[in-house]
Amino acid sequence: MKENEETFILTKGSKYRVVSLETREKPLVTHGIFKGYAAIGHDEGICLELDESHKESAGRMRIVPTHMILAIDVIESAEKKEEVTKPDAMYI
Repeated sequence: MKENEETFILTKGSKYRVVSLETREKPLVTHGIFKGYAAIGHDEGICLELDESHKESAGRMRIVPTHMILAIDVIESAEKKEEVTKPDAMYI
């Protein structure tokens, strides 16, 4: 990577539009605020608080497994508040 290039990371509080696999014919589109990462067994996922476009589900948390993500659009970027650190625990 060149010196002037920055690494892109998902930041807590940013608004994203995530397109992931739902079925072979139809993707699942999630609009929401990024809250962090989750581990489910050996799989990892991103946690999003659903926005008002999800109607009665607004405010609920959705975990999207990372291996199911097709695309992520940045809608509104939040300021980076903390440095990325190593996790305190390891799950096997």
